[in-house]
Amino acid sequence: MNRRDFFKASALGAAALGFTSLTGCKVTTRQSFDTIIKNGVIYAGDGKAPITGDIAIRDGKIAALGKDLGTSADNIIDAKGLVVSPGFIDIHTHTDTNLFDAPKGDSRIFQGITTDLGGNCGYCPFVYSDDAWESRKDRPRHGGPAWRDIDGFYQRLTENKIGINYASLVGHGDVREAVVGPYNVKATADDLRKMCEVLDRQLSLGAVGLSYGLEYAPGCYCDTEEMVALNKVVKKHNALYTIHMRNEDDHVLEAMDEAIAAARESGARLEISHLKAQNPANFDKIDRMLKKIDDAHNAGIDIAFDRYPYTAFSTGFTSFIPIELRDGTSEDIYARLNDPATCEKIKAYAYSRLERFGGPQQVVVAGCNDPANAVYAGKNLAECCKISGMDEWEMIRYLLISEKLAVNQATFAMKEDNLKKIYAHRLSMPASDGSVYSPEGPLGQELPHPRSYGTFPRFFEKFVREDKVLDLATAIWKCTGLPASRIKLKERGLLIPGYAADITIFNPDTIADLSTYAKPHTFPAGIEHVLVNGVHTIKNGSHTGVLAGVVLDGSQLNR
Repeated sequence: MNRRDFFKASALGAAALGFTSLTGCKVTTRQSFDTIIKNGVIYAGDGKAPITGDIAIRDGKIAALGKDLGTSADNIIDAKGLVVSPGFIDIHTHTDTNLFDAPKGDSRIFQGITTDLGGNCGYCPFVYSDDAWESRKDRPRHGGPAWRDIDGFYQRLTENKIGINYASLVGHGDVREAVVGPYNVKATADDLRKMCEVLDRQLSLGAVGLSYGLEYAPGCYCDTEEMVALNKVVKKHNALYTIHMRNEDDHVLEAMDEAIAAARESGARLEISHLKAQNPANFDKIDRMLKKIDDAHNAGIDIAFDRYPYTAFSTGFTSFIPIELRDGTSEDIYARLNDPATCEKIKAYAYSRLERFGGPQQVVVAGCNDPANAVYAGKNLAECCKISGMDEWEMIRYLLISEKLAVNQATFAMKEDNLKKIYAHRLSMPASDGSVYSPEGPLGQELPHPRSYGTFPRFFEKFVREDKVLDLATAIWKCTGLPASRIKLKERGLLIPGYAADITIFNPDTIADLSTYAKPHTFPAGIEHVLVNGVHTIKNGSHTGVLAGVVLDGSQLNR
């Protein structure tokens, strides 16, 4: 369903419920509601101009919109002077298992996000075979061996209770590892058949789509033939195909051609993840990248893309190892790091990356697990070398080994002006590429990218209020109605009677990202109220403690 059809169907749904229009719904008799939001500037999430009025909520749904719905409700929210919007939908996250350590959804709900889509970049929190489970059982995973498929994971989330809505993609890298293994080999015809069977089952159980992470092992070892075969299964379910492309810097244009070809040949709907022209040598490619997207869209390919509003990306230190030397087990990689000849190859590659970034000062160590390495957390690589006395490669190698390959970086390698072009594009939307965190508990000890706490406030602060790249109505649509239509969420993403009452109320003049790279666990300003499934979760800027989120399984998708 395209955008026009989506909103046409939504309007028909409102009419069927007996309301006169999306922006002028009236109630003929006084009724009792659970909550009434009064006097708000209401943006429906469809990109149209707002109205001033009230929204009434009953049983977790929007019951009515009108100019004066009275005060017959248990809960009255005075939204005078504030924007009333559908809850923000983050289409690209890595929230996943962090929800067990931060079930309230702290870093998400405080920035107005009511729905997260996880399982991105080729990884998801479930595996698909006994052999795959045996190879990964030593890795910490909540819930144990019950997570052999998405159904077990979803069930555990539901039992645990969550404060935001959550859906997941199927990770291609996990499917490939379960069937082919972690090695750099071509999938056989039998492998492809098995992978398609695994994917088909997960999509049938309610996964939203399939994600690729073609800069990460083992997903990077696939070819276009493998992608097309799997994407045909995605097409069968009218699901979404998302891709962290094979390259986002020197060969980004070729990587886009591959991503678009896999959509064209399979018919699957495409979402390009965190679109970027990375490193100074590639900044000028952004116009050609956006033209490729326009050309694909005009040729009939269902395509859109997302991006976080920061100039630093975040990834693992394993990206300093060439793709061809990342395959196999962790022990295989340690052996390469300790083999003099192979180590020299990795060293040369690592230095070439540092040079492309613009030097070691561009790379920030984003937290360490080993207490002995705490001194390096939040420091750039040049500062770490000064502290340790090591050179850049020695420092990288030391962190990889001592942190058991699980150390992340935030690297400043993008251009602000390109972000303006990205967000001005009709097919773009903001997304964090982050996860749920909390200042309390074990996650509070980590040093995440500030995007996990501030993506949506920064989007409105920087690109709407300050730089005026977008008007407010269009910006809200990009955060609500557009991602809802991409994920095929049923009756969410718009303020329409009968739709779920996921609502964010914010001050457009004060909304701001307060999180920083040094102090990321800082909630934003300007988010006054958030309702999740009609339940008042953020009240006057504070969390009420309720957990009203739901897992958005197959029954919640509009396929």
